[in-house]
Amino acid sequence: MSPPTDKDEAQTRAEIDAKLEAAGWVIQDKKAMNLYAGEQGVHGVAVREMDTDSGPADYMLFIQGQACGVIEAKREGTSLGDVVQQSRRYAVSGTKHIKRWSDELRFTYEATNHETRFTDWADIYARTRKVFHFHQPKTLKNRLEDGDSFRTRLQQLPALNTNGLRDCQIDAIHGIEKSLKNNQPKTLLQMATGAGKTFTACTEVYRLAKFAKVNRVLFLVDRGNLGRQALKEFQQYTTPDDGRKFTELYNAHILGAAGIGDEIKVTIATIQRMYSQLSGKELDDDAEEVSGYEYGTNDSSPPREVAYNPAIPIETFDVIIIDECHRSIYNLWRQVLEYFDAFLIGLTATPTKKSIGFFNQNLVSEYTHEDAVIDRVNVGYDIYRIRTKKTEQGDTIEAGTTVSIRDRLTKQERYETLDQDEEYLAQQLDRSVIAPNQIRTIIQTFKDRVFTDVFPDRSGEWLPKTLIFAKDDEHADRIVDAVREIF
Repeated sequence: MSPPTDKDEAQTRAEIDAKLEAAGWVIQDKKAMNLYAGEQGVHGVAVREMDTDSGPADYMLFIQGQACGVIEAKREGTSLGDVVQQSRRYAVSGTKHIKRWSDELRFTYEATNHETRFTDWADIYARTRKVFHFHQPKTLKNRLEDGDSFRTRLQQLPALNTNGLRDCQIDAIHGIEKSLKNNQPKTLLQMATGAGKTFTACTEVYRLAKFAKVNRVLFLVDRGNLGRQALKEFQQYTTPDDGRKFTELYNAHILGAAGIGDEIKVTIATIQRMYSQLSGKELDDDAEEVSGYEYGTNDSSPPREVAYNPAIPIETFDVIIIDECHRSIYNLWRQVLEYFDAFLIGLTATPTKKSIGFFNQNLVSEYTHEDAVIDRVNVGYDIYRIRTKKTEQGDTIEAGTTVSIRDRLTKQERYETLDQDEEYLAQQLDRSVIAPNQIRTIIQTFKDRVFTDVFPDRSGEWLPKTLIFAKDDEHADRIVDAVREIF
């Protein structure tokens, strides 16, 4: 391999300049400084080759005319692990005729054209971490004005009010907060379905909002209908020490085309919706109703790549809670998670090796379905799955068939006769393609066999409690109609 050249260095600087400008920084040379350029009231300026008592810093960052940080730039391929000592040295070195926010500059970055690392030295246990991009000037200004950092405020969380909480929820919250206080970037907890994962998340978010002044929290769900359920949970959550509802104190919303408002504390979204916002690509409504299980069926699918979006900077969220961590999260959508400079907290009923590995083996709480059954939180169950050709392989609608086409928004129906065969996949069934007789076949089969195959020892007088899984609300309505008709 040939040694690096001045051309390599210039290319690295050019790419770092472009990233800084994309984040809202004004790039200047020290011989032509205007420290009050840029956004009014923020004045984020990055000055090249700024002199310090221990040598020139590659970039010195200024907010409102005062120095607050430095960037040490290195050629492509340089290992940045040890460079933090160099940038720290410049941050604590004196500068002549320059105002500073503090004697020791608070923020340091180390960067090549492909990698960026960041340290906030106001953190109680300051540690460098990899970030997707540079932070915006107004973000650093807000942190400077706040004084302490979010990671420092986490150390001040008071004792948990355990009234109304199950033991498994108490253990989960203690595990999460211990992990956050130890500055662990990823935290995973296992909690059986039905044991109160979302209620646990609401309790944790409330504590982070009230006592640690979390800026924003992203609550990622597997499907759109689960997002609507999560919003209801936040709306109904009664704060333990105040008595008001969570949404009387903090704003929560489901992410839509309008984006993320400054006043929003909790944003609820599918990973598909968040990707569409970052990438600027429109999202088909059907895509939000597809489970991560279905997205993750092909582990060889290439990851969805994201680029920096100044409208949704990396610092948008302090914490991301991932409800039901299916394998597609760590393959197809991994870059969406790693885009944000945020703690990741995973909630799952069934952790896999892949999910445990993604969360750095930091499994802080385990409450299995068996535990929930023993505690009488849940009851045991048997699964009875009915497969058909349509559900496994899809099918073909023959030419000449008259089909009903319904507008998703208005619900208005029209009829159309197909002039050619129309094939559909199993994944489209009960989403873009509806086969009413398919549902009736399933329900009729269940009725015919429930007391012969499933419960042969029962009299048949009473049908045991049964859960029928649906893909969305409309699918559920059609199932209910079929159940009423057949039973």
